[in-house]
Amino acid sequence: MPWNRWWGVVALLLAAPLAADERPVLGWVEKATLEPWGIEVKAKLDSGALTSSLDAREIETFRRDGERWVRFRLDLEDEATGEVISETLELPRYRRVRLRGAGGEDSRPVVLMDICVGGTIYEEQFSLRDRGDMNYPLLLGRRTIGHLGLLDVTTTFRQRPDCDDDSPRVAHDPDEDARFADE
Repeated sequence: MPWNRWWGVVALLLAAPLAADERPVLGWVEKATLEPWGIEVKAKLDSGALTSSLDAREIETFRRDGERWVRFRLDLEDEATGEVISETLELPRYRRVRLRGAGGEDSRPVVLMDICVGGTIYEEQFSLRDRGDMNYPLLLGRRTIGHLGLLDVTTTFRQRPDCDDDSPRVAHDPDEDARFADE
């Protein structure tokens, strides 16, 4: 095969997976809305984190009908309106996560919540923690990024949250949790 034709075949093979992948591309910072309230927040997409994290205050766990639940307060500024939203929520605890880092070890409750990114609502896992000292109230980890699309770390704000009652909804798949069990 002539040399220039060989390079053409190589280029085609390398480009084929990229052309076939039509998932949306997201920047390292995006806007998302917490549903069903429609609170628009800035979210940092962090491929170094496995589980997504949400800014929550006054976190307490309790039992309801023998099940573990979490009560917490959201104090978030709506990026669209500038209004500060304060809402106390009670949700079933999905699981507890242990995190190890430079600051030591931490244990946090994880809940399932809906977020809108682009035009789709995703039911995702969020560990709850006071992120008041962080720049972004919402951090989206690898579990979530894998559902949303592809991450372009050189850009920001590539998708706008645009969901309504007719938007597609991607439910959490508990079978998928096993894929991340070793991380």
